Amino acid sequence: MEFRIMGPLEVLDGDGQDRTPTVPKHRDLLAMFLLNAGRPLKVERLRRLLWPREDGERSDSLVRGYVGQLRQLVGKDVIMTVAGSYALVLGDGQLDVDRFRLLVDKGAYEEALSLWRGEVLEDVDPEGERWVETRRLREELEELRLLALERRVQADLDAGRHRELLVELRRLTRQHPTWQRFRGQYMLALYRSGRRVDALAAYAVLRDQLDGGHAIEPDSELQLLYHRMLHDDVSLHVSAGPPVLLPPDVTGFTGRGELLDEVVGGHVVVHGQAGAGKSALAVHAAWRERESFPDGILYADLRETTTPSAVLEDFLRWLGCPAQAIPASPEQRERLFRTYTANRRLLVLLDNASGEAQVRPLLTSCPTIVTSRSSLGGLTGARRLSVGVLGAGESIDLLVSSSGRPADDAMTRLARFCGGLPIALRIAGSRLAARPEWTVDYLVGLLEDEHERLDRLHAGDQAVRSAFAIGFDGLPEAARLTLRGLGALSAPDFADWVTEQLGGQAEALVDAGLLETHGVDVAGQVRYRLHDLTRLFAREQPVPGVLRRLSEVVLARVRASRFSLVSGDPATAVATRDIRESVEWLAAERAFLVSLVADLHAAGLDDGCWRLAHLLAPYLERHRFLDDWRAVAARALESARRSGDDRGEALVLLDQGDLHLAEREWDLAHQRLRLALGMFLRQGRTREVNHTRRRLGRVHLEQGRLEDAERALRTCLDGAGNQRDAADAERVLGIVLRRAGRLDEAAERLRAAVRHLEELGDRHRQADTLLDLSATHLAQAAKSDARAAAEQARGIAVRLGDRLLDAHALLALARVNRAEGAAGRARELAGAALEVFERTGDRQGAANARALLAQG
Repeated sequence: MEFRIMGPLEVLDGDGQDRTPTVPKHRDLLAMFLLNAGRPLKVERLRRLLWPREDGERSDSLVRGYVGQLRQLVGKDVIMTVAGSYALVLGDGQLDVDRFRLLVDKGAYEEALSLWRGEVLEDVDPEGERWVETRRLREELEELRLLALERRVQADLDAGRHRELLVELRRLTRQHPTWQRFRGQYMLALYRSGRRVDALAAYAVLRDQLDGGHAIEPDSELQLLYHRMLHDDVSLHVSAGPPVLLPPDVTGFTGRGELLDEVVGGHVVVHGQAGAGKSALAVHAAWRERESFPDGILYADLRETTTPSAVLEDFLRWLGCPAQAIPASPEQRERLFRTYTANRRLLVLLDNASGEAQVRPLLTSCPTIVTSRSSLGGLTGARRLSVGVLGAGESIDLLVSSSGRPADDAMTRLARFCGGLPIALRIAGSRLAARPEWTVDYLVGLLEDEHERLDRLHAGDQAVRSAFAIGFDGLPEAARLTLRGLGALSAPDFADWVTEQLGGQAEALVDAGLLETHGVDVAGQVRYRLHDLTRLFAREQPVPGVLRRLSEVVLARVRASRFSLVSGDPATAVATRDIRESVEWLAAERAFLVSLVADLHAAGLDDGCWRLAHLLAPYLERHRFLDDWRAVAARALESARRSGDDRGEALVLLDQGDLHLAEREWDLAHQRLRLALGMFLRQGRTREVNHTRRRLGRVHLEQGRLEDAERALRTCLDGAGNQRDAADAERVLGIVLRRAGRLDEAAERLRAAVRHLEELGDRHRQADTLLDLSATHLAQAAKSDARAAAEQARGIAVRLGDRLLDAHALLALARVNRAEGAAGRARELAGAALEVFERTGDRQGAANARALLAQG
């Protein structure tokens, strides 16, 4: 059932048939229910409303009779009895008044106005005097009708139908002479129809009416429109609607799902390195939220218009301010811009900002997006979104969407050459789209040569090199030198001390979008990252001698850190804190140092290459970074041989022997150590000879040649030139004797090694030897001594912060607990050790832990 009261009373059933009551009292009763829809009405009130002049002489039964008869006409479920009262209960959309309100709220003005058939209940209460509800509803709906009419007319004006509107607007201004929005729309329709004089005259008529009757001026919006017409503002001639100044949306926009929802809202700085797609993200997000900003979107590329005052003038013109009304002072323009935007639902996008001074005068209460290579830390209160490179999957998606080619292995290689940088990916995709005869493999082949890659990554006027050049050209010379120096490095990231060695302009490079902050490392250093393509750009203007100067600094720093790990001089015993800090620094710099070895090797700086690799060996061995160790040792050996440095070659061969020992490759270890031994013997280097023989003794031990091992180690002991050499030989000899079943002798040797190492302050080797001693005591069934040695070793490991050493100590304690009958505790300790072994890649340690766990 549908009820209509906006005009004559009507009731229509579901088929559109007229069910309007014809009996006057039935119509009156239904009108009262509809005016009070949803509200309970008592019988007494219904009686007074039906017969207002009879002072209650009618009976309640008569009223109930009319209600019953009305129910038969409109449906029993429409009029309900609620606690002695009656209430009209309607569903959504059954009453035209409710539909009208909803359509106005939704902005469907044309449809809302089509429901209007005249004044409310014009055939039941034509004068609006019978019931106060009639008058009140008429006033409300008239306001809503005029609002809907005003906005519908505005939509027609925006669509360019100004001539067709003239008759309707003339009528509306006569019917509603003080409704100034109609007056302004009438003036605008006249003006756009070429009747400027009539438009100005229409304003004068209203001003005279107000001045004569009310002594007031037209409102400020109408005054502004009058002045714009008076000065013939050209922007009035075009019905463009709200200004939307955005560049076209990015086609095939890919990824950034986690950022898109964060871009619009308040003041947001979207920042990141050159070519990362900051502008594309901001523009796409702005188009995505277009419907949320009915008053328009303002856009300015601050790289093209760097003066805020010029941007303010442009924005004010687009917002309707006449040119003559724009003040000359930048400060006054700022205030006027804030006034214009204060009550509008606008979005502002400021693209490619270089600094806070460009942006601050353009900030208002409106949501504002700022894109910049800098994070613009001086803009307090702004949210910051960092835009990095795309992941592998998103990179391929972007290539596929921009090229129209399917994803395959060649596309994966192409994405890798682009390094996830959106500008490079789009250019590569565009080249493929423009050259359908090219295969993806062909373009990959063009990009394989690093020296040619930037030249190949261009499409029309788009070039990756240009994105870098914009930031680079604006840098001071010192910052340019820093970037060019960094180009010599292949490391994935580097610490602030590296940039200090190359000029100390890291933050200037970050602000220019040519360097990216990569967080703070375990040693408390700020780290930076250089994109591979930026590195190629930096290498186009190399700085001579950078690697040589840097290698000298690095060798000194690594030597100082290595000293804490291998020092054998008791007079310079190293504190636990020094060891921990050295380990933390080496952990933070490992990837950088390994890459530097490769850089030095590639640059032919052979002496620095093998020396750095040799200095890194103890740390890489201690922490089981075997892949890194293998890589640096191979390059170091080649460099040492290339430079003709026999001692360097022998030392690297010794390191390779240690590497093969760690890998449990006994034959390879024996081969390398024999070569090193021969070279040291020829050079007459007694101490290095002993070091090599001790390692050969370890190889003999692992090969089961216990007599050869013991003989070699006793020779080392006899020739030991200092306490460290003696301690190292004692320790390995103790292990050999334990393997031979001579447990008392083994324990004696190991205890002697522990004492020497404690005096030397070599805590790492002391802990290692204590673990060997614990295993020996366990073999002797001296469980309490085994526990004491293992616990002492673990205490050292914890103080040093050495997780791998701690895992070995946990495994030793697990064995002690198992021997003592505490199987549950043993499993718990072995499980904790296994977790560390697996995380650090110690396969042998993990195998030992699993073997213990398998024993139940």
